[in-house]
Amino acid sequence: MIKLYFHHTPNPMKVVLMLEETGLPYELVPIDMFAGQQHQPAYRAINPNGKVPAIIDDDRVVFDSNAILLYLAEKSGRFVGDARDRAALLSWLLFAATGLGPFCGQAVHFTRIHQESAYATNRYLREVERHFTVLDARLALSAYLAGETYTIADMAAYSWIDWAHRNQLVLGDEPVWARWPHLRRWFLEVDERPAVQRARSAGKDLPLKTAFDEETLRALFPQNYAVAG
Repeated sequence: MIKLYFHHTPNPMKVVLMLEETGLPYELVPIDMFAGQQHQPAYRAINPNGKVPAIIDDDRVVFDSNAILLYLAEKSGRFVGDARDRAALLSWLLFAATGLGPFCGQAVHFTRIHQESAYATNRYLREVERHFTVLDARLALSAYLAGETYTIADMAAYSWIDWAHRNQLVLGDEPVWARWPHLRRWFLEVDERPAVQRARSAGKDLPLKTAFDEETLRALFPQNYAVAG
């Protein structure tokens, strides 16, 4: 059985989506990021980057959510599209990994957690708008990001757009996708998949800290508290 090291954040949710879609058996192992468990030596031995998710599958360890998606796609032989879709799948998977995800995360951070920098808030919101516009243009041409079939590229993008949506991210004066009809069509279609609905319930009973206090800030952003040498 696959062990998935988990917290209720977008990157672990990508992996839950894939596991639910494939039906591969898995066990959630909670990593309480708000309490700093990701920095403990035992977990750092699994993921040296001190982030979630990571998986252990027999004797194989994989960390980074997008690497895990690729690994599970190869293991199951599913959600990779046709051979002719491979280039598009890799392109859009990495678009989500290096652009959409980081900028959605920073936009939520600067609108929800640190609101003192108007420049930073504007910078990240504008980049989210740009990424959404790129996605909308792509989805005007095809049903899904890699082509006409649902793949891991869609899972990777969905988890972050859902995060932005649930955090009531506002771009300019409009709700998160009023200007992106093709993106909205795609999101609502993915959102209705049974595996997505099951994934939403994953880990709801885990005893994870919910208070967003000083300990949480230090656990999530320890570099902000580093002592000058």
